[in-house]
Amino acid sequence: MAAATEPGARAWLGGGSVRPSSPASSPVLGARGHARQGPGPGSERAGGRAPGPAAAGHSFRKVTLTKPTFCHLCSDFVWGLAGFLCDVCNFMSHEKCLKHVRTPCTGIAPSLVRVPVAHCFGPRGLYKRRFCSVCRKGLEAPALRCEVCELHVHPDCVPFACSDCRQCHQDGHQDHDTHHHHWREGNLPSGTRCEVCRKTCGSSDVPAGVRCEWCGVQAHAVCSTALAPECAFGRLRSMVLPPSCVRLLSRNFSKMHCFRIAEAVVPEPGDRDDGADGIATGVLGREALVAPESGKQTLKIFDGNDAIRRNQFRLVTVPRLARSQEVLEVALRAYCVIEDARDFELQALPLPSLSGDTQALGKTGLSGPVEEEGSRVSGPQEPMPEAWVIRSLPRTQEVLKIYPAWLKVGVAYVSIRVTPQSTAQTVVLEVLPLFGRQVEGPESFQLVEVLMGSKQVQRTVLADEEPLLDRLRDIRQTSVRQVSQTRFYVTESRTVTPHVSLFVGGLPPGLSPQEYSHLLHEAMATKAAVVTVSHVYNSQGAVVLDVACFAEAERLFMLGRDTMVRGRPLSLLVLPDVLHMKLPPDCCPLLVFVNPKSGGLKGRDLLCSFRRLLNPHQVFELTNGGPLPGFHLFSQVPCFRVLVCGGDGTVGWVLGALEEIRHRLACPEPSVAILPLGTGNDLGRVLRWGAGYSGEDPFSVLVSVDEADAVLMDRWTILLDAQEASSTENSVVDTEPPKIVQMSNYCGIGIDAELSLDFHQAREEEPGKFTSRFHNKGVYVRVGLQKISHSRGLHRELRLQVEQQEVELPSIEGLIFINIPSWGSGADLWGSDSDPRFEKPRMDDGLLEVVGVTGVMHMGQVQGGLRSGIRIAQGSYFRVTLLKATPVQVDGEPWVQAPGHMIISAAGPKVHMLRKAKQRPRKLLRVHTLAGQQMDPSPGPQHLPRPRCFRLLSLSGVTWTLMGGGWPSPPWPKGSCVAGGHCSLRGWDPTPVLVMEVLGKGEPGGRAQASLLGVDTLSL
Repeated sequence: MAAATEPGARAWLGGGSVRPSSPASSPVLGARGHARQGPGPGSERAGGRAPGPAAAGHSFRKVTLTKPTFCHLCSDFVWGLAGFLCDVCNFMSHEKCLKHVRTPCTGIAPSLVRVPVAHCFGPRGLYKRRFCSVCRKGLEAPALRCEVCELHVHPDCVPFACSDCRQCHQDGHQDHDTHHHHWREGNLPSGTRCEVCRKTCGSSDVPAGVRCEWCGVQAHAVCSTALAPECAFGRLRSMVLPPSCVRLLSRNFSKMHCFRIAEAVVPEPGDRDDGADGIATGVLGREALVAPESGKQTLKIFDGNDAIRRNQFRLVTVPRLARSQEVLEVALRAYCVIEDARDFELQALPLPSLSGDTQALGKTGLSGPVEEEGSRVSGPQEPMPEAWVIRSLPRTQEVLKIYPAWLKVGVAYVSIRVTPQSTAQTVVLEVLPLFGRQVEGPESFQLVEVLMGSKQVQRTVLADEEPLLDRLRDIRQTSVRQVSQTRFYVTESRTVTPHVSLFVGGLPPGLSPQEYSHLLHEAMATKAAVVTVSHVYNSQGAVVLDVACFAEAERLFMLGRDTMVRGRPLSLLVLPDVLHMKLPPDCCPLLVFVNPKSGGLKGRDLLCSFRRLLNPHQVFELTNGGPLPGFHLFSQVPCFRVLVCGGDGTVGWVLGALEEIRHRLACPEPSVAILPLGTGNDLGRVLRWGAGYSGEDPFSVLVSVDEADAVLMDRWTILLDAQEASSTENSVVDTEPPKIVQMSNYCGIGIDAELSLDFHQAREEEPGKFTSRFHNKGVYVRVGLQKISHSRGLHRELRLQVEQQEVELPSIEGLIFINIPSWGSGADLWGSDSDPRFEKPRMDDGLLEVVGVTGVMHMGQVQGGLRSGIRIAQGSYFRVTLLKATPVQVDGEPWVQAPGHMIISAAGPKVHMLRKAKQRPRKLLRVHTLAGQQMDPSPGPQHLPRPRCFRLLSLSGVTWTLMGGGWPSPPWPKGSCVAGGHCSLRGWDPTPVLVMEVLGKGEPGGRAQASLLGVDTLSL
């Protein structure tokens, strides 16, 4: 029996070597953590084993290099012809770097996961200069990427990926309030600098360096151990929704459902025409399937009954004269199994058995055992069978790791010996004293088996009389690799009250809660005992169901996605609960809405980027339920902001939903920022967000949102009433019911709306062609040229009243009501000339400007800056009478309006928008020491005498203790850094800090090198 101490906050960077109770060096296992292998069969790069114990579970051997190679630890070139390569995960290292390796091998990485969380793999894509996190090779072919974290893998490596995704919410399993760094190795930009040593830690040649996926801190794997384990979420800490403040009981839902991510059809490994799962030539890899060289042969290797049933195998190439033990070691390495090869055997698999009864196959075994150790295949003997299966030899006892399901225990796990008499109940009795819970009775605890799959984490409660040795044997019979991905937790036997919130949209609007309940019962047969309607949004036709049964919630979710109610499909989303009482005082989370169809389909990439930079629970896809689910989730958050990624129409959609739900929000006036993805983007131009998104760094976009200034903007209501249209006595007029439209930017009647309508119809017919802003503007030019000679005399087809006074219209073809000083992709339609008849336009003055255009030629001159529109009126209440059916567009959304009345008036409270802050010019700051010296903070080191006193600051996550208001007591080691500054540094962005690097002995009178760095936090 052995107990492993809690490794702090780091899952695999916490120590300099493998933990004493890890499989690689456990005394109970007899130090047989990985197979003792000779030179790899089939490898032309023969070499010996690395001296000393394997670092982080790796199986290093010395190899001869035949091409330029870089070290995966320091990313430097490996000079000479020899390097050290791990046979399991392809980790390459200098000999001098072996003792510093902290990155765990793929074989032991699952055992070092702190809290198992599955990944969300999206569709396959091309990711240049990225590396697989499993086999550490480049992603040259289409690969997979997690939508929540920065994990990149080959499709064939998915089964071997570790379930170490970000924990974004509390789900009742090992919940905690303290958040730690979540490190991800590799795929850093080549110029990335380490947060600790300030040297380059990124590389485009090998997967080197680590990055925290919450705060973005980047460092060498070795240097990261010097950082504090707690994560403060970095620069975006005020915008991130903390995982400890989100609760979601998702027992029966996948991560894709929880994060509202569209499920991509990812074929299981092996489901290809040639039937090959992955190719491994002695190690994990993606070598092409080619005919083996003379003297070698390729074998199909299965790792258990499940692989045989699915026909999923890996290919290994071995010499024809290889011994059975060598073939077995290569097969184990292909499946990332680092246990002792003497505990396994290879059994020949006859071809008919590939589709036979795998259950009987597992019980009776297979004929044709491999050759005995030392025997050779030579002469005219029968050829080796084509397919083999790895089997575990019978064991009379095993060492099992038992983990506590609660944190703060003092140990990460305990190792106990299980025998044929060991059951789940006896194991619980044995480990409770080791966890300090011996006072409590064993009836309050249970043993839970957790399968940590890369795409799903499955939990199974074991019966008290379940024999654990038989359980382990069955797991190995299913898959020998599955044992390393299985954990056993001791949990408290408390009853968990099921609670799942389901958002249901697409219902008929205007019904009562009882009518919605009856309608859903008819459509999906809801159970009234466990399903209640908690929130009703009748104007939008949506409800939120509170389901008190996991099975019923899953049934409703799966059934509702294929259900139609009164001819409209339903949209169902699983929503978490935001624990608003636990939010930090300075937290103002950002609610992100993304329209993936906007911006030449750039919205899809932004959706993934924002999910990785923020908590994915605060990012919503507008094509999946609209903006209402996001506002409902944040309804109890006292302060939050909104970012809308889309065109002007998308912004108007979100603002309209905000106007309808404003009275239900704890934060009734959230400020709204814009990331323009549309064609015109006039509102984005006015608010300084630019003419359109052109690939800026999403992190910089979020920083700009955090620094933006709040401004007010008017919103206008347009009442469309066609019931009073003029007609003759004998004619029959088909009238439309009255409707209300919200306006933010402008409303056009006539020629400009007609052009927008032609463009909209062309896009509806062939949406695949409208993927770029440049092409969209070209279509606008084409439809405009077609109507350049068009004339309908709009002034004769409508009447205008401003403030209940009739206004005579000049000869025009278009009438436009503008609220912002931008129209038609940035044109100033009103003009900049002063006019004593009108006030200077502002978007928050409560007035609309009415402008006329004489035709397409006039519109082109306005957009070219040669002319302005015809100023007609300015006011706050307008009545337009349409005498004929006329094209109308509001914020870029066009339609043909029937004859009748249009009434435009203010829509109530002004909306709060975020305007991008102007770039401030760089200031010149002089830092004064108490000794009277000055230094210019321009780039480059400067030498100055040691100051007598400095107030200490926080330098990049490393807090220096304040010692008497001055430097730490000398002497200081040569090369060490101390930080100092002056209180006048407050308010800088980024805040500068004076860093003093000791060049001499550090005694009074010694020399120091000063430089100016930017930091995120300032502690005085």
